[in-house]
Amino acid sequence: MNNAVLLAIILLVAFIFFAGMRIVRPTHRGLIERLGKYNRFAMPGFHFIIPGIEKMYQVNVTEKMVNAEPQEIITNDNLNAKVDAQVYFKIKADVDSVKFSQYNVNSIEYQILNLARTTLRNIIGTLTLKSANSERGRINKDLHTTLLAETNHWGVEIIRTELKEIEPPKDVQETMNKIVKAENEKIAAIDFATATETRADGDKRAEIRKAEGIKQAAILKAEGEAQAIALVNEAAEKYFIGNAQLLRRIQMLETSLKDNAKFVVPEGSDLVNVMSEMAGIIPLKLKETSEAPAQKPFN
Repeated sequence: MNNAVLLAIILLVAFIFFAGMRIVRPTHRGLIERLGKYNRFAMPGFHFIIPGIEKMYQVNVTEKMVNAEPQEIITNDNLNAKVDAQVYFKIKADVDSVKFSQYNVNSIEYQILNLARTTLRNIIGTLTLKSANSERGRINKDLHTTLLAETNHWGVEIIRTELKEIEPPKDVQETMNKIVKAENEKIAAIDFATATETRADGDKRAEIRKAEGIKQAAILKAEGEAQAIALVNEAAEKYFIGNAQLLRRIQMLETSLKDNAKFVVPEGSDLVNVMSEMAGIIPLKLKETSEAPAQKPFN
């Protein structure tokens, strides 16, 4: 009989032990209540509670996300916009915050969701559809600030808010697309005109450089001709003093020989003697004869 009682006591103790054993994970914190009243705080690890007298409530302190489902919001310019947003939050891991999250608010996720939807209606209702699309950063900031202030006594931290989309009515969206297309075409036309003007300016500069090159070439050619005239004058003074007519004949001969023309020059003429002397050839002497000088072709 004693053995049976002892066995019963052991089984009872084992039952109570296993029934009261609690394990808190690192992602959670625990609140232990005794007879419906807060008793102590449970950190991650092993804990024991008195079955039937104490009860543990584990609270997740990791980051969570609630999706503020799409809702129709009337903007300041009386257009219906479909707005969707997300809120990221977590319950702070200190004792007071965990207690506040359980004792100061009934359902954190549900209330944050509805608070975010209401706040979005208030913010976007003061903006036009165009400004709402262009000021998403401001909307996110205002939404985050409002949620922080309203949930301050809930023991939660609003990490960030994200405005997912602002979808205008279909007809307004089509009009906005046409406006954007027109603006893009305008920008493209301005860019094309600028490129054309730049190319025209480049062509103008090229023509100016070309004209300057032609001018410079003409100047160099004129200088060359002037130097040639100076050399001719120098040669005339050296070889043809008093023989201007003979010099003129040489110039005419030079011009004519450019086209491989043939002339018949008298054998004993001064022109032949002068050309021979300039070429380093012994001048020809006139034959003393009563016969007329023979005509010899000259190439």
